[in-house]
Amino acid sequence: MNPYILATLLFGLGLGTTITFASSHWLLAWMGLEINTLAIIPLMAQHHHPRAVEATTKYFLTQATAAAMLLFASTTNAWLTGQWDIQQMSHPFPLTLITLALALKIGLAPMHTWLPEVLQGLDLTTGLVLSTWQKLAPFALLLQIQNVNPTILVTLGLASTLVGGWGGLNQTQLRKVLAYSSIAHLGWMILILQYSPSLTLLALLTYFVMTFSTFLVFKLNKSTSINALAISWTKAPILTSLTPLVLLSLGGLPPLTGFMPKWLILQELAKQDLTPLATLAALSALLSLYFYLRISYAMTLTMSPNNLTGVTPWRFSSPQLTLPLAIATTATISLLPLAPAAIALLTP
Repeated sequence: MNPYILATLLFGLGLGTTITFASSHWLLAWMGLEINTLAIIPLMAQHHHPRAVEATTKYFLTQATAAAMLLFASTTNAWLTGQWDIQQMSHPFPLTLITLALALKIGLAPMHTWLPEVLQGLDLTTGLVLSTWQKLAPFALLLQIQNVNPTILVTLGLASTLVGGWGGLNQTQLRKVLAYSSIAHLGWMILILQYSPSLTLLALLTYFVMTFSTFLVFKLNKSTSINALAISWTKAPILTSLTPLVLLSLGGLPPLTGFMPKWLILQELAKQDLTPLATLAALSALLSLYFYLRISYAMTLTMSPNNLTGVTPWRFSSPQLTLPLAIATTATISLLPLAPAAIALLTP
């Protein structure tokens, strides 16, 4: 892709998200979301592969539907209450509709079915942008909306954690596994959204760091399926030994970084007398942990049959930039000791 076009599209991505962040009016927020969607579509279709074009079309139709729902709900709210302000939503019908539109935008269950299909058709770099940056603007709006029906958020959150766990069990394609992982993590964030928005932000931040390092590991190995991971030890032996820790951190296993948000969320749910909900969420995390363990096993404990030429890739230095991967991997594995500082910052 032409560097000038790429720079323009990346600027559009940043601009759309910033407009949504800065807006207090629904029309301006909708405009930011649309700029965001239109900026990522050429990035998704840049390889001109039928699978990429199909994924782009599915993404465009889904996002257009969600944007239309959002516009309809905000217009209905203005008609019923005379308010365009994001924080002044009071009527239950537009509130419910807007919550569902934003859930469709980020891929919460049961509006999740587009996400694995779209992510499977993209390359890992664009998939990383879709899994991280594209979640920011809708989340900013979800955090600003007041008076949402708690039952809707709890239902969306619990359904997402369960679907994210179950959906990933039978997958062999890494991008689909990461899509279901994304759905499960978003479910945890939505569960706690109404009780502690600051905890939602902490969970979102740790999810970004962990997903960033996971995508970069697979990109360095040029792996898109679980079978392809068996030869990763010939390419980067040290990274291969660290990757299971990254994956188990995504699964939320102590003493890794990914345990921190899950631990604090379960603690907050227990404080709110929602022990059954906390128990279900914790059990659903075990489903996700299983498929992360399966990938770890395929990567480190299985070895493909190799001849002499097959074990030489480690001798060649990779042209890819490895500093972001090193920083993200370190953060993914070792940030749990900062939990007391995070708790102190989150406590009002």
